[in-house]
Amino acid sequence: MKKHQLMARTHGGDSGHATDSLSAAGAGSRNNASGNTEQQMPDATNSETGQWNVSEFQVSPAAGRTRFHDFDLPDPIMRAISDLEFEYCTPIQAEIMPAALAGKDASGRAQTGTGKTAAFLISLMTRILQNPADEKRKKGMPRVLILAPTRELVLQITDEARQLADYTNIRIVPVFGGMDYVKQQNQLGSDRLDIVVATPGRLLDFHRKHVITLNQIDALVIDEADRMLDMGFIPDVRKIIRSTPPKGKRQTLLFSATLTQEIMRLSEQWTKEPVTVEIEPEQVAVDTVEQIVYIVTMQEKFGLLYNIIEKKELDRVLIFCNRKDEVRRLTQTLSRYGINCDMISGDVDQKKRMSRLNAFKTGKIRVLVATDVAGRGIHIEGMNHVINFTLPHDPEDYVHRIGRTGRAGELGTSISFADEDDAFYIPAIEQYLGRKLDCIEPPEPWRVMPEAPPRKKGDDPEDISSRAPRKKRSSGGGKKRGRRRS
Repeated sequence: MKKHQLMARTHGGDSGHATDSLSAAGAGSRNNASGNTEQQMPDATNSETGQWNVSEFQVSPAAGRTRFHDFDLPDPIMRAISDLEFEYCTPIQAEIMPAALAGKDASGRAQTGTGKTAAFLISLMTRILQNPADEKRKKGMPRVLILAPTRELVLQITDEARQLADYTNIRIVPVFGGMDYVKQQNQLGSDRLDIVVATPGRLLDFHRKHVITLNQIDALVIDEADRMLDMGFIPDVRKIIRSTPPKGKRQTLLFSATLTQEIMRLSEQWTKEPVTVEIEPEQVAVDTVEQIVYIVTMQEKFGLLYNIIEKKELDRVLIFCNRKDEVRRLTQTLSRYGINCDMISGDVDQKKRMSRLNAFKTGKIRVLVATDVAGRGIHIEGMNHVINFTLPHDPEDYVHRIGRTGRAGELGTSISFADEDDAFYIPAIEQYLGRKLDCIEPPEPWRVMPEAPPRKKGDDPEDISSRAPRKKRSSGGGKKRGRRRS
């Protein structure tokens, strides 16, 4: 697999893969965990010796499918798309790119993994290349601003942007909290800016200190608007938008996993006559992910998990638990039994989260255990298995979890454990999916606990492998319950 591969592509029903490492870069750019993403011009390794021509990138027309050739994209962008081996657009790319390339506003309902990031990046980079900036443009004055709710998503978008900009001199800078403030400030003020990808809080801080100017941006992207709303960022987003040109004088693209009435009101306030595209979230879960539910007891869960990982020889597995204490205990138990693993949760600081994610994506960590909140925004193509050690209390969280695999048309497998307590939530998940889940007994040999290694000093005496059954709930029926946030 090429190190460039990250976005959705389809080829005869198969799909491309995404980059396996958050720090994997295109040959003409640099990135590291500190957010240092200064773009550099392609070197001889990229450009080689001759001029590249789009005729070198042949994709046959196919009924009902849209090629990237069908758009008037600049050669440098097409060359990056060719390197990434993308051929046909995903549904949201085919629907939203004509409007975005024409400079129109758009709002879309689409989850991560549908190709939406590529859709807006290709469109906006094309407009940047087709409409060169004034050479006298001041430092700290970006042409495109992309807002995202989390640091992880900022880095993911930056990574994809850098790979698409591999054969251009488009300069992309990420801005987010929890990392070196002075370094980010220097990146914003040292040279011209084309694209800034930012979380709202850190961006506002730099704006108040006049490090960055937003009144000349050509395009604004608001990604995962529903999460912005959930996380309380909308007041900050409003302040940022008031600092940009008025709608009608800037292009605005808004994306959300759900288009609630509140999100639609925000879209009306911030966009002008937008084209609206909706990609059903259930489609991601049902069509591209094989869903397996194993009926087990609480005591059998760890043995089943261990045997699945070992007998299937899984080399990259994401495991979800509902609570931070479950994540900690399970990680400790897996490590005790010789499984190379680590954890991310609300108790893990940002630098460690990023380091552990990078280690997981590059294969240095075999298993990553996460809570829902910490796991949101994880973008790892080539990861074929997600395991729900405990089923989530909210069906939307279930769809989000299993959507970490089976991304952008790639096939994946979700394995869920349902004990006497987890089974309580299955009816609500089935109702949300619009289909029944096949609940089966695991193979008998997989239930067998591996031989317990001796405990080390500091091990939790009540780790996952030795926990007593939980008290059974008194009510049932799959009634939707509030989320437990970790």
